[in-house]
Amino acid sequence: MPEISESELKKQIEKSDFANLYFLYGEEKYMVEHYARKLTAKASAEGLRDFNFQKFDGGEAGIDAVAAAVEALPVMAERKCVAVADLDVGAMRGSEAKKLDELLGNLPDTCVLVIYLLSLDFDERRDKTWKKFLTQAGKAGVTVPFRRLPQVQLEKLICAGAEKRGCEISRQNAARMLSLCGNDLQNALNELEKLCAYTGSGEISAQTVDAMTVRNLEARVFDLSKAILSCASDRAYTILSQLFQQNEEPVSVLAVLSGAYLDLYRVRASLQSGLSAQEPAKYFDYARKEFRLRNAAYDAKRFSTPMLRQSLDALLEADVALKSARGDRRLVLEKLVAKLIWIAEKEKMA
Repeated sequence: MPEISESELKKQIEKSDFANLYFLYGEEKYMVEHYARKLTAKASAEGLRDFNFQKFDGGEAGIDAVAAAVEALPVMAERKCVAVADLDVGAMRGSEAKKLDELLGNLPDTCVLVIYLLSLDFDERRDKTWKKFLTQAGKAGVTVPFRRLPQVQLEKLICAGAEKRGCEISRQNAARMLSLCGNDLQNALNELEKLCAYTGSGEISAQTVDAMTVRNLEARVFDLSKAILSCASDRAYTILSQLFQQNEEPVSVLAVLSGAYLDLYRVRASLQSGLSAQEPAKYFDYARKEFRLRNAAYDAKRFSTPMLRQSLDALLEADVALKSARGDRRLVLEKLVAKLIWIAEKEKMA
């Protein structure tokens, strides 16, 4: 069977119509874990679960142990279930890789094998080993990717989640919360739990969202870019200092800051060409991140193309300095912020 969707997986679990193999993976780890738990519970629910369910940590278990568990017959039941978390297929070489190939090619009908990735990720397009595994898994059973949910769907989930907890949150405030904590579902639900506990019941206000939501790295660096572009040097250095205090990796901070400027440049170039602000999504990876282009559209008209190019040159220079370990890493970012503010001030005075 090929790749299936979440809704198709849900139907198979409800009907107990199982494939021999399930491979669950993707960015949305909350959904991967949720469905791995539901799948293994239902697939091993018949009879003696203690005898008919085995779970392995892929980082510790060898393929021989997994194969032995898969091939063992169920005890007083139609089938058994074997689950393997974080099987690092990309790291397998030689005999281990060959044994995995043989296992996938000879899965018995008496077992449902569930392989799921809770901490591992891979590039579906570039990693040849994982691409081969996906093809094999699709032939032996089904693969189920759990990618980041679209912003609209996340907002609906947040609103529904608040209602279940005896609170209410508007779509606007749900979007506000997601802009601060990011679009990881597990993290968003944790933040919602906190907001509902604080509010108790009734409407979750914008003020509560702003005061209680923990900003993720992307949101904090977005605030930094806003401060820089507004030439608010005190605020920019306060945010930068907070990032250092929270032990954020300088390379990661620079990567997110560079991304914000790239968004501005791409939108600016698109608008200058008579196209829409969403045009860059056709050429760059903005899947489920279209809000970045919408945010950039507000600022892109205020800045010239030469100014943005000069800023990108400064960001590149800092990137080379950080990655070549030249000088103090904190000083590199502090100098970068000063230079970007100077460039923005020149633009305002022009």
